[in-house]
Amino acid sequence: MDRVYDHLVTLLADKFEVDSDRIVPSVTLGELDLDSLAVVELYVTLQEEWRVPLDDSAASAELTVGEVAGSVAALLTEPASGPEAAQ
Repeated sequence: MDRVYDHLVTLLADKFEVDSDRIVPSVTLGELDLDSLAVVELYVTLQEEWRVPLDDSAASAELTVGEVAGSVAALLTEPASGPEAAQ
């Protein structure tokens, strides 16, 4: 999860202009001043960059940075399935 967390910190700092000193695993996205639209944009960006199927409907400003990183990391460790896996 460390590489996912580190990438998430970089993404939040660069794309969403969050001060990296404020980003810790226990802080919520809302506490980082991300509104609901920004949270969905974050999820879409993570899906595109990591090629994981994050559930946009579960995107919430109440999620912590650690929870988001954990969700991505968990999806990265799951075995591939579906039509793309057969290619």
